[in-house]
Amino acid sequence: MATDRLKIYNGALLICSERELASLSENVAARHMLDLVWNDAGVRYCLEQAQWHFAMRSSRLDYNASIAPDWGFRKVFDKPTDWVATSGVFQDEYLTTPLLRYADEVAYWFCDLEQIFVKYVSDDAAFGGDLSRWPASFIEYVKAYFASRIVRKLPGGSEKIDDICHPKTGVLAKALLVAKNKAAMTQPATFPSRGTWAAARFRGLQTRRDGGNTNQLIG
Repeated sequence: MATDRLKIYNGALLICSERELASLSENVAARHMLDLVWNDAGVRYCLEQAQWHFAMRSSRLDYNASIAPDWGFRKVFDKPTDWVATSGVFQDEYLTTPLLRYADEVAYWFCDLEQIFVKYVSDDAAFGGDLSRWPASFIEYVKAYFASRIVRKLPGGSEKIDDICHPKTGVLAKALLVAKNKAAMTQPATFPSRGTWAAARFRGLQTRRDGGNTNQLIG
C-alpha cells in the first residue's frame, strides 16, 4: 500500500473531519500547518516510536581516530547521520553477539573495540524515509500523528481533541498500538539467553524437548 505526502495530509484531514487538499500547493491554512509538522521532523518522530522492521538498517562502524577520550572507554564511534533509534550494538558481523560494555551518549557510542556492528532504525531515503516501504498500519499512525498536531488550530478542533488525542482511546493511541502489534508480528521468533544456572542443567544432555534448536534461533 504505497503512500505519498499528499495522501498523508489528506488522511490527517479526514481524521479531523476537514476537506481534502487537491494538491500540495493549495494555499489554505490546513496545508500550511501540515507542512510545518512535516518540516518539524514529523515523520522522524513517528519512526522513533518503535523498532519498525521496514526502517531497520545494519552498519559496520570503525572508530573515530580523531577523538581521544580522556578517561573511560578508549574508542569513539559516530552515530550515522540517518540514525533514529538503536536496536542493538554487536561485536560480530552476524549480529549474534551483543556488545555489553559500551556507552551511548548523544551523537556517539563509546567502547574499547576498534570496530562495532549496529542495527538501528534509519530515516534514510532507502529505509524509513522511503514512503513506498511503509506498511498500511504505519501509514495510518503517521496520518493520526499529523492530525493530532493540527487539530487544535482548526475551526471547531477543540471538540475533536479528545477523540484524536486521548492517551488511551484516541485515534492516535489506537493507531500506534495497531502499528506496533503489526511490527512485532513480523519479527522472527527469539528465545531469551539462558542464565548460568539454566545452562548448567542442560549441559551434557543429549536431547531437548524442542529438538535442540533453541540455541540456534536469533533475531
